[in-house]
Amino acid sequence: MSSSKAAASVHPALRAFRSKSFRIFYAGQGLSLLGNWMQTVAMSWLVYRVTGSALLLGVTAGAQQLPILVLSPVAGVWADRVNRRRLLMLIQSLAFVQALALALLTFADVVRVPQLIVLALFLGIITAFETPTRQAFLLELIEHREDLPNAIALQSMLFQSTRFVGPSVAGLVLAALGEAWCFLANALFYLAIIATYAVVRVKPRKPPDTGVEWWRELASGFAYAFGFTGTRRLLLLLMAMGFFTAPWSSLMPIFAAETFSGDSRTFGFLIGAVGLGAIAGTFALAARASVRGLGRVVASTTVVAGVALAGFSLSGTLWLSLAFLAVFGAGLVVTAASINTVLQTLADEDKRARVISMYVMCFLGFAPIGNFTAGALAEVIGAHWTLFCCGLVVALAGGTFALGLKSWARAVRPVYLRQGIIREPRV
Repeated sequence: MSSSKAAASVHPALRAFRSKSFRIFYAGQGLSLLGNWMQTVAMSWLVYRVTGSALLLGVTAGAQQLPILVLSPVAGVWADRVNRRRLLMLIQSLAFVQALALALLTFADVVRVPQLIVLALFLGIITAFETPTRQAFLLELIEHREDLPNAIALQSMLFQSTRFVGPSVAGLVLAALGEAWCFLANALFYLAIIATYAVVRVKPRKPPDTGVEWWRELASGFAYAFGFTGTRRLLLLLMAMGFFTAPWSSLMPIFAAETFSGDSRTFGFLIGAVGLGAIAGTFALAARASVRGLGRVVASTTVVAGVALAGFSLSGTLWLSLAFLAVFGAGLVVTAASINTVLQTLADEDKRARVISMYVMCFLGFAPIGNFTAGALAEVIGAHWTLFCCGLVVALAGGTFALGLKSWARAVRPVYLRQGIIREPRV
């Protein structure tokens, strides 16, 4: 079958796979994400097993996410200035070193919580540069620009699929072999994505030479992203989502061990339930043909995610908790992926990476503050009431965005008209 016929036979929900480079990237990224989730679960379990402290769980998770808040906007500037493929290869090589060091320390039984926090901080610095660069690189991987929303949705689906599989696999590996083998597997999987970036072929891109200092470009990126109603409201909603939804994962070991009297496998299944719901949500999102109507989607799924998180916090039954987590996962990822799609649609081409970096900063960068705050609060009022409050705030944030939906739609309408997404009605 010729490549043109193969492209024509692709299901609309998978249309980004028409691009060979995207297919290659997708395979390597899948292995890398699987390893990332295994390491995340193993590190959380190791910290809780050694210390039994909700606060230190929050500190460790926060150390990995705090650099994203500070460095992501800077990374966006550099992602617009340099060769993104080469930068990604360097970033993934450093991540390989981090995972290998973590594995060796754990195998030698000399790893301590301060070392885990330092290594988590180092990985957070890596992630701060990797995420906006990879998101901006998507446009270079696809051959048809109209496939970009689908590529974003498919990448989100991959992330959530590995969130479902990775923790479950990690739970089995933890029970059978221990944390060190999860860290080693992650290091080996990093080699897959490094090889992917080495072999993938994209159209040559000449980084712009603006002659402007990087910090001026950074300031202009902030002014552009937060000066327009269409992007500002989405980013503010993301801040609330990032802050108040992050604690679900860092506090999950407490629910697994204390609420359900389980072990690492129970922990893995709880996190996997979120991924399972997210897979269903992102597949539905990938099937959408246009960004039209995503504002309503964002408002509704934010409320759904908040209500489901609050419901989980009050549930003492495992099967009901898994159901709540699946609904929460669907709402969370559809909200995040929809906002990502709209932001990239609204962004001017020369500011794309900087706008993406604002997305990363707001959604992932505020997570460490939420983790730390929730960890400290859980020590006082307990993990259940902490997550209940978080879910309530998320639902209220979604409702607030819904109340201003008409004015938001009026703000983005001129951009959609200019890009041909919508058309003026004929008189």
